[in-house]
Amino acid sequence: MKHFGLIGAAGFVAPRHMKATRDTGNSLIAAFDPSDSIGIIDSYFPDADFFTEFERFDRHVDLLRHNRGMALDYVSICSPNYLHDAHVRFALRVGADAICEKPLVLNPWNLDALESVSRETGRRIHTILQLRLHPAIKALREQVLSKGIGHKHDVDLTYITSRGHWYHYSWKGDVAKSGGLVTNIGIHFFDMLTWCFGLPVANIVHMHSPRKAAGYLELENARVRWFLSVDRKDLPVPPAPGRPATFRSLKMDGQEIEFSDGFSDLHTESYREILQGRGFGPTDARPSIEIVHEIRHAAPNGMRGDCHPLAANVIRDKALV
Repeated sequence: MKHFGLIGAAGFVAPRHMKATRDTGNSLIAAFDPSDSIGIIDSYFPDADFFTEFERFDRHVDLLRHNRGMALDYVSICSPNYLHDAHVRFALRVGADAICEKPLVLNPWNLDALESVSRETGRRIHTILQLRLHPAIKALREQVLSKGIGHKHDVDLTYITSRGHWYHYSWKGDVAKSGGLVTNIGIHFFDMLTWCFGLPVANIVHMHSPRKAAGYLELENARVRWFLSVDRKDLPVPPAPGRPATFRSLKMDGQEIEFSDGFSDLHTESYREILQGRGFGPTDARPSIEIVHEIRHAAPNGMRGDCHPLAANVIRDKALV
């Protein structure tokens, strides 16, 4: 049994990490979050110590390590994106390996600094890239590799996940804290695309606003038109009552790649890989972090080039207003 700490315990994704810790036979012994809305922890680790002040959490972890012989083996990091860098450093310096939600960092150069700390401490950095473990995506990658390098596929990626007004007033709506829409909701799709289709050749942004973004990404083995949105009005059909207001679609050469299901246990599978000495680290995360960083700082060029159909409609409608 390994000892886990958890930073960002009240966040949206934290229960998946609690479940993964429990289902892999390990123990969460200390958790931290400035918010005390964390009753969900009772479903997994009711005896875990909990802190709303980071300084007290830090001191507790140090006392466990030096006075009680209970050093943390892993620290799971579910904090806001802009804090990932600092919290990974904390994990490494208390002698633990880090398991960090994506994006691992907001800027590519931060990866170099983290890798340096990892070498200094002898501890490892892991990041959650769960789509690489999805059976449909693994099969897609094998299909692409079977065609050989340089065979270009035509790919359309569409992801619409409705968010209310709260989203833009939270840290997720603050570009300095989240990296913006493309980083916050798109990073795992860009990782999946590079994992399946190779490294980027060209990266063009057609539109980019706080609620939606679109562009063209050419990879070694694909020409990708992508569209991301948190605007409910972009959903192809209104969501049924009680159903998630989300639409995701991945088409390759006109054929739909079905991967809507199979997400529920991917964090647990990620933990199993990490505990077996595998998993994904900074080198794996780098291509997608570089892509979204470039998108974040690019000037949108409108409809020039190969534009996603939904983006073309949005740009055209805006021009008519």
